[in-house]
Amino acid sequence: MFSVSIFKNRKAGKLGWQVFPEFVVSQEKKSLESLQGIQKFFGCGRIYVNRLTRKNENHNEELYRYCIRSVKDLNERIIPFFRANSLRTAKQNDFLKFVQIVELITQKKHLSLQGLRRVAKIIEKMNRKTPSKFLESSETIRQTGAHN
Repeated sequence: MFSVSIFKNRKAGKLGWQVFPEFVVSQEKKSLESLQGIQKFFGCGRIYVNRLTRKNENHNEELYRYCIRSVKDLNERIIPFFRANSLRTAKQNDFLKFVQIVELITQKKHLSLQGLRRVAKIIEKMNRKTPSKFLESSETIRQTGAHN
């Protein structure tokens, strides 16, 4: 639902890394109408179709993703909604971390190496809990002169 990635992008400022927050709801084609309802409710975002091969099945199935990527829309629509309507699952913790990251982006703190490292550390505690590729990057280690 709440996702933040850091991508290498040479056009993304002096550091060459882009922080990419997004709110995503995925559904199979049979539930496309539900995604359209969510999009209408929030009044922003886009619906994308992806082709997906399911590992446990022998056929391809269309998967639809409703995504909001605009920091403005995340700040003005998604974050206020989920603050007013708290999740009652483990996703609430991801939401709180997502809010921290969007605040750092809004304050432009992600544009410094220190801020980018802070974002990456928060990402590691979200969803998959896997090490950040940004923090493991040899370029990042060279820029900071230190390992994690």
